Amino acid sequence: MNKPLLLVVEDDATVRNLICTALKANDYRYLTAPNGETALSHAAASQPDIILLDLGLPDLDGVEVIRRIRSWSLMPIIVISARSEDADKIAALDAGADDYLTKPFSVAELLARLRATQRRLSALQGSAAEAVFRNGKLTIDFGAGCAYLDGQELKLTPTEYKLLCLLARDAGKVLTHTYLTGKIWGSSWESDMASLRVHMATLRKKLEKDPDTQYIQTHIGIGYRMLKVE
Repeated sequence: MNKPLLLVVEDDATVRNLICTALKANDYRYLTAPNGETALSHAAASQPDIILLDLGLPDLDGVEVIRRIRSWSLMPIIVISARSEDADKIAALDAGADDYLTKPFSVAELLARLRATQRRLSALQGSAAEAVFRNGKLTIDFGAGCAYLDGQELKLTPTEYKLLCLLARDAGKVLTHTYLTGKIWGSSWESDMASLRVHMATLRKKLEKDPDTQYIQTHIGIGYRMLKVE
């Protein structure tokens, strides 16, 4: 598996050096940026495969960096931040982040999340799925990587789209939290479970605009199920 090019966006030199040391020890290629404007410049010029992004930058808030990148690219963004409140996580994920890692973090978990993200990239790049899934007003074109609700394209983050596809491929079946986090992040850390809840909540908000139509059912303490809609 070829190592991707990473962009490390972190203004704290100590944390930046820790991350870069871990990446170098594991043969990752990487660029660094100490602020948001430099990050945006590197992202556009070098087209990194994955971005590791701190939110508390000196010039731009990290959420704004995510929004700007999402206006032209779907490159995976993993947030690494000291902000641990659900509101902060939701803001970053809603803006388009794919994953959220809270400081202080372990190098082992960071590397595990990178491996999981790289596997998702490889799967997306190598996917040649042709089927089209239809359920009520929901349509998923697996080959094109797009989802539509009542003929309108859904604006989903890569993680939301992946979750939707997992649920759709096993429509009617309860998929456990462990199964879903394993497929999305390659692990089942406590923070993965929290991220799953946030991603699922934002996905449902986009899918279930009609209060009379429910596509995803929550099985408390177990997981989620795609309901079959007429």
